[in-house]
Amino acid sequence: MQEKKLKEYLRKAIHLSSLVIPFGYKYLLGFNRRLGFSILLAAFCISFVIEFYRLWQKSFRHTFYRFFGRILRRHELRDFTGATYMLFTAMVCVAVFKPTIAFCATAYLSIGDTFAALVGMSFGKRKILGTDKTLEGSLACFISTLIFGLFYLPYPLAIVGALAATFAELSIVPVDDNIKIPIISGLALSLASVFV
Repeated sequence: MQEKKLKEYLRKAIHLSSLVIPFGYKYLLGFNRRLGFSILLAAFCISFVIEFYRLWQKSFRHTFYRFFGRILRRHELRDFTGATYMLFTAMVCVAVFKPTIAFCATAYLSIGDTFAALVGMSFGKRKILGTDKTLEGSLACFISTLIFGLFYLPYPLAIVGALAATFAELSIVPVDDNIKIPIISGLALSLASVFV
């Protein structure tokens, strides 16, 4: 059990470092959509090739697992890793959503998913709807994304974005969180921004 927690803490530390994507898009690229999309497309293509090579080439798979096996989840041994899904979704967000919405939606993934997991594992007592998700973890997701959103969005949009990210993280729809959280929160923010 302790090994499992340590593995998850390590995963979430790496997950939090993915904030480099939204912050790089905003502060380094100045919301240059074409350049941001091009960089993410190149990174996704490299990741995609590595994934296929890992899944089909046995010797490379052993090398890959030697370096990253400790942080992979069981389903990632036969499927793409969360990093590849994250790059794909960030690319879609940059292409489809307004810059500030793409920035917040991709940041919500790094922040909300990380805090939900860390608080849920450490303090979670109340399971929600028979899942492994906890009330404490979901509250951590909501509060952390709300606080983040308040720095970049009008108050009503910050609430909508935090609620959408929390709903996506809590959802039992069998789609990777790295896809659900940014896409659902991006769509919710886009719709809400029409009225705010």
